[in-house]
Amino acid sequence: MRYSSTRGQDKNLLFEEAVMMGLADDGGLLVPDDFPQVKNKFHEWRALSFSELSLEIMLLFTSGRIPREEFAPLLQRSYTNFRHPKITPVKSVGKIHILELFHGPTFAFKDVALQFLGNLFECFLAKRDHPLRIIGATSGDTGSAAIHGLRGKNGVDVFMLHPKGRVSPIQELQMTTVLDSNIHNLAIEGSFDDAQAIVKALFNDQEFKHSYHLGSVNSINWARILAQIVYYFYAWFQVTRDNSEFVSFAVPTGNFGNVLAGYYAKRMGLPIDKLVVGTNENDILHRFFCNGEYKKTAVKETLSPSMDIQISSNFERYLFELAGRSSEQLQSWMDDFESNSKLAFGKDLLKKAQNDFVSALVNDEEILEMVSRFNQENGYLLDPHSAVGVRAAEKNDIPTPVICLACAHPA
Repeated sequence: MRYSSTRGQDKNLLFEEAVMMGLADDGGLLVPDDFPQVKNKFHEWRALSFSELSLEIMLLFTSGRIPREEFAPLLQRSYTNFRHPKITPVKSVGKIHILELFHGPTFAFKDVALQFLGNLFECFLAKRDHPLRIIGATSGDTGSAAIHGLRGKNGVDVFMLHPKGRVSPIQELQMTTVLDSNIHNLAIEGSFDDAQAIVKALFNDQEFKHSYHLGSVNSINWARILAQIVYYFYAWFQVTRDNSEFVSFAVPTGNFGNVLAGYYAKRMGLPIDKLVVGTNENDILHRFFCNGEYKKTAVKETLSPSMDIQISSNFERYLFELAGRSSEQLQSWMDDFESNSKLAFGKDLLKKAQNDFVSALVNDEEILEMVSRFNQENGYLLDPHSAVGVRAAEKNDIPTPVICLACAHPA
């Protein structure tokens, strides 16, 4: 497996190169050159544990550079700090299934990828003669999960930017109370999009990026997406008995990385009917999937702050697929968006997108109602982000069983 940039200049990269580079030098995002088809593996994969399944799926993407006997214990170490033996268990609650992704050290779904990524960086850096300096932006959960995944790791320094006063108090404490010497927190005035713009500017300065060996733990890093692909397969195995049975997934969506992993799982052959994109009032993605309009507006503060995002970094990876993997078309779209803060897509491309995705906007009032009603009816407490996903599933008429991603612990 090799990797290329969505913008077309960086090509033929190995897995290690893609992971360590983070953002491509041409400003694009790195994607695999193809998606392995795995339907013939379902029978043997069905009985595997989470870490065993992770090994089988990830080895398909590692360019043969990490021996199985080295990769297996790395994955085992990555998930020893989770509080549930299944790592990402599914619970049937009422008429839906809840995929619980909050059993890691910081109680958020990003632990699944970032506990792994910390060990992966350490593995790669052991063979290099220079440190890695991680620059990241967070609206809450990425920062705390990254810090807890990378604290104390040899050869890694972490600089994490977050918007002052716009992350949850618990996640702010999770970040700022870690005193390891390789962890550095920076609070900025502005929104998450402002923090993300600073990070992208640093990565786009090629001399600075290479002189200081910058790396990324935001979901622009391919390894983040790869780790998240696994739990779509694992959830499907928990819910189904027949290898041809279709399900749908409802995903609270901000930066588009989590639901993108589901799309990639579908591309690999996982029987997914629809991917439900649930947004809060920062609804740029909902507007795109409804009418083909991708238009930036001001960021609104909501009860689901980790989703208070207008520019979804990973959406570029999906647009690359929508463009038929044409880097020229993708570059044209991104140039237009940078100039005009909006894009408009025609009926044919919108229909193509709607073959895989549906969406719903869930406002703060609906979030509060959903949390209360779901708890009263089922005795199950949702956090505000997970409530967005569950309500988005309710708003769409989906005939297949629905698995809703619970991305954060209600506490």
